[in-house]
Amino acid sequence: MSSLSRIGVVGGGASAVCLLDALAARTDLAPGAITVFEPSKHLWRGRPYQPDLDVVRVNATPQDMSVRAGDDHHMAEWLAGRNLFEGSRSAYADPLSGAQFVPRAVYGDYLEQSARAALLALVRRGWRVELVRNRVERAQSTPDGLSMWTDKGVRHDVDYAVFSVGAGRPADLYALSGHPGFIGEPYPVRDSLSGIAPDADIALIGAGLTAVDVVLALAARGHQGRIRLFSRRNVLPGVRQRPVHHVLRHFTPARFRALAAQGERLTLTDLVAVMAAELAEAGEDIATVRREIDAVRSEDAVDRLRRQLAEVDSPSIAMRIVQQAVPEAGPDIWPLLTEQDKNLVLAENDRALMSLCCPMPPGNAAVLLRLIDAGQVELVSGLVGIEPTGHGFRLATARGEHTTEHRADVVVNAVNARLRKLSEKATPLFSSLVAGGAAEPHPRGGLHVERATSRLTVDGVPNPRLYGLGDPTLGSLFFTFGVQSLVDRAVDIAAAISEHSSATAVRADELLPA
Repeated sequence: MSSLSRIGVVGGGASAVCLLDALAARTDLAPGAITVFEPSKHLWRGRPYQPDLDVVRVNATPQDMSVRAGDDHHMAEWLAGRNLFEGSRSAYADPLSGAQFVPRAVYGDYLEQSARAALLALVRRGWRVELVRNRVERAQSTPDGLSMWTDKGVRHDVDYAVFSVGAGRPADLYALSGHPGFIGEPYPVRDSLSGIAPDADIALIGAGLTAVDVVLALAARGHQGRIRLFSRRNVLPGVRQRPVHHVLRHFTPARFRALAAQGERLTLTDLVAVMAAELAEAGEDIATVRREIDAVRSEDAVDRLRRQLAEVDSPSIAMRIVQQAVPEAGPDIWPLLTEQDKNLVLAENDRALMSLCCPMPPGNAAVLLRLIDAGQVELVSGLVGIEPTGHGFRLATARGEHTTEHRADVVVNAVNARLRKLSEKATPLFSSLVAGGAAEPHPRGGLHVERATSRLTVDGVPNPRLYGLGDPTLGSLFFTFGVQSLVDRAVDIAAAISEHSSATAVRADELLPA
């Protein structure tokens, strides 16, 4: 093994930025070499945070978007410094809640500068840093790490590899790629929507955060034509309420990590009881949460949107607690559940949880509702098929045995990119890892990883040299994409690499002749 640790980071998006910041904070990790592999022209920004229209915003406040572990103010302070440098105060405050929701492009700026700061800190401590702007096509495990080959055929040997590739482009569920009028990748919206005629009849596939982004972008560009959101169930993102500070006391990551360390398991009944205790201590009732989950399935989507907008300043903090607790503790809870309970959550409550725990800013919700009330935007459920006609598209929806046909000039693919499970471009790499026995695919997507360290596992045995971060851990973990979760997992990975590297160095010293 090399005397200095060589770390390969496959993927240069938000996950990698969190990892670099965590590594820069590990002063106990002896300087070595870090190689980041990222073929995209938008280094550090990933798919969602490219330069784009200001109307397209992140859906969380700066406090929840910090890449610095233990420092919730890191992004807010960066934003304040940015405003000072520009000589003006950026107006990112939500008109209804007063909370700040920055444009996705501004968050991309923050990621870029955070990555540069972390790399500079590492270089000053003696690390060698290299950026390889090529895709890793295949890899093979070695006794001391991993050999990786790029799409240019260049081999790179590392002692530790962290796979942090994003989900990539959204899946083309209806095989529409290549047909005129189909937009398969909506981001950045300033480019993808630029060629659409102002009076075009537009169909969006999906009703989530991406679909809302597209609607807002079209409205900002003055689009006059009809916009319809086609999906199976019409589940819109929830509406984020005015932020209220709450300190978790029961439903905490530390509690669930302690249970895992003791080899304990949890049932959904146990989990609900812990949440009920958390809510009760704040003077809230678990019945409030149950009603909101039921409303996702039973309440009309527009009625639900209107009601939640009216509750932005609600004195009840029950949903605020859930929206804080579930993303924070989700990755720690998931491995404790039985497979039966995991299947139950995904089958019956996944859409509700994602809607409620990944809500949109109230200002965005207000614009969406205004467009719906004006008749320009419509929600259409029961989507079962789309096909090109030569002069647009034919969409089919079904309710019971009754099928309805719809026409559209343009179709925008706004489905969740994570429906694909793994990035299509990363498939050859992960296939080579699996074929070589270095990784094991998870039946729910992604790869098997160990919760405590994010190490890749095969037959339950973790490999101390291979790690997953973000989307590659889908299935093994839950809420793999939230920045808070990425930060926590990055800290775990940095600590695991530091511990293993130190132990390996000690063993090497013991083998040296006296």
